[in-house]
Formats: sequence, C-alpha cells, structure tokens
Amino acid sequence: CTILKKTEGKYFFSSPLSVISNCQFRSKTARLKTFTANQIDEVKDPSGLFYILPFQKGYLVNWDVQRKVWDHLFGKEMYKVDFADTDIIITEPYFNFSSIQESMNEILFEEYQFQAALRVNTGALSAHKYFQENPSELCCLVVDSGYSFTHIVPYCRGKKQKEGIVRINVGGKLLTNHLKEIISYRQLHVMDETHVINQVKEDVCYVSQNFYKDMETAQLKGEENSIMRDYVLPDFSTIKKGFCKPLEEMVLSGKYKTGEQILRLTNERFAIPEILLHPSDIGIQEMGIPESIVYSVQNLPEEMQPHFFKNIVLTGGNTLFSGYRDRVYSEVRSLTPTDYDVSVSMPENPVTYCWEGGKLMSENADFEHMVVTREDYEENGHSICEDKFDI
Repeated sequence: CTILKKTEGKYFFSSPLSVISNCQFRSKTARLKTFTANQIDEVKDPSGLFYILPFQKGYLVNWDVQRKVWDHLFGKEMYKVDFADTDIIITEPYFNFSSIQESMNEILFEEYQFQAALRVNTGALSAHKYFQENPSELCCLVVDSGYSFTHIVPYCRGKKQKEGIVRINVGGKLLTNHLKEIISYRQLHVMDETHVINQVKEDVCYVSQNFYKDMETAQLKGEENSIMRDYVLPDFSTIKKGFCKPLEEMVLSGKYKTGEQILRLTNERFAIPEILLHPSDIGIQEMGIPESIVYSVQNLPEEMQPHFFKNIVLTGGNTLFSGYRDRVYSEVRSLTPTDYDVSVSMPENPVTYCWEGGKLMSENADFEHMVVTREDYEENGHSICEDKFDI
C-alpha cells in the first residue's frame, strides 16, 4: 500500500486508479524479458509465468525487485513523482525487523529523497477508516487476510493492543499452491501455472456454510451434484481468460467435442478456502481465523472484550470468497459467550479499505506531526523514525 501526497494538499491518487502486483514476472515464451507490476498485461502467453517476489513470508527481502517496482510506479511509466515536494505513506508488516526498517528509511529519504514519510501497519489504516465511519465506537478488531498471512489485530482509541495481535501463516499464496497440488494429483499437471490456477481459485472457490453437507453433495452423481463445475482453461490464443461453463452447457460425461481443455472441480471449490478457517485440515498446526479472533479478544482486559466482538472488520483479498463473512460470523458466534453481541462487517471493497484509511489519515490536521521529514531524518537518522513510528 503506497499513498502519495503533494505539499499543496492535492493527491496524485484521489482514489485507487488500479491495484498492481508488487513483483516482477518472466514468461516461458519471453524468458529474456522481465515484466514489472502492471506490465503483466503485456504478456501474450502467461502460461508458466515465473514470479519474482520482493517479499517472502510477508517480509521485504529482495530490495532490487522492490526498487524496480517503485521506479516503475514513481517514474515516467506511470505517475511522474516530484519526490522533493511529495509525502509518502507506506505500509509494513507488524513486528517488522529493524534492519528492514532502516533500509526502508534510507531508500525513501536518501535514494528517492521524499519530503516526508510515514511507515505504518495496514491494520492501523483500516482501523482509522473504521473509526471515521463509526465515530461512536472506541474499539475494533481488524482481520487482515492477504497473500502471505492473516493478522488479527485489536485497536482501541486508534492504538493497537499488542497483547492481542495474532498472526496465522495462511494466506492466498498457500491456497493457490494447495489447489495446484490437488489438481496436479487428480487431473492435470499445473504446478508451473500459478497465474492460471490463481484465477481458477478466484473464479470458482467459495466458503461453505456447512462443510460436511457440501462434501456429501460433492460425492453425488449427475445433476444431483450441484457443486460440480467445469472450468475452461485459457489457451491464450482463442481463449484469453479462463471461465466457468454455464450449468446448462455442462456435459456430465466430461467429454467435450470443442477441443476445450476442461478442469472438473467438485469439493476443491470449498475445501481450499476451508484452510483459512481450519488450517489443521492439511496439517498446519495453527488456529483458524474464527478461533484466532476469539483467542485475540480473550487476551485483552475482560471489560473491553464485548466492544471488540461487536466491531470485527474483515479486510484483505481473501475476504472476496463468497460466503466468507457469514461463515466467520457463525463460527465466532458459536465460540463466544451468549451474553456478548457479535458483529462482523466487511467493507464494500476490502482490498482497498486500507488505502482509503491512509488517504483519510493524510487529510488529518495532525498528519504533519505523524510523519518524519527529510530534514528530521538527516539531522537525527534512524532514531527519529523509531520514536515516531509505532510499528
């Protein structure tokens, strides 16, 4: 998440123009060429697409790739930035390593020479947005489920309660990789097709409201199996993007005469997102999201707990699975004392909710007191950032 703000108060981005991938790509059909961020749209054949990621397990470890993404974002190719006249809000993970923070400070202030910078957690921006929308509330519990991991973080009066922070090492990347393994074992070798299978996951997977009932339905034959779907894989020639066959066009024998390459999906549709709720299903010895929510709140003072249970906010890309909010609510409700109200909300756009919170924060009259200016950094070094940024 990156937000730029000009000194005069005008924003380069008044609303998110686009959400781009924070990585580089190489295609097997154009191995000598590297594509950066939204240049993936230029890849004619994304099959076998190789991802070069700056982040591993949520932490920034490949600065060369990250610089190239930022150069692409800040440079002439996208949004020409006048660094000396621009403030930046940039997010980082909870409990980030000090060595990564110091490198970030050096690049922002010494290499790009931004006028001012604010390093902040994504949850803090989401909480800021939530409190602006619900001014009568003092507490909220942000559940941020993204690419590498899921964080559950309680906020009270705008401050995170560190004793209640829970991290689950389950995110969208793990779900996509597990789906690749299942499809490769059952039907077709797709271990090199991360880009394609990630699209399959987003198009057909959903969170079940009754896992065992859906599992029974998925075992039925013929038209009684309402869960089964046929997914047409792209060939990047006549079919540029994969899609689900309409139910009325599905051939129960599984044999299509059109030459289309078909994936037949049944219990994979709901078993993959189920990992978010019960990671132990595939041998990951961690709590799922509902159990982690309850565990997080129970680590807080008892008099505060009711306020968090009734202000649970779901953000991040994994919230886009159909049925996600309802299932989280039902499981948290079953694990919570009956005398507590439980409310689980999901923003209209949970992917950009954090960005919207950052935009609101940058409009705050106190924003200039939150940031570290380049002059402050040049005078005090990393210590001024450690004092101001409560990461």
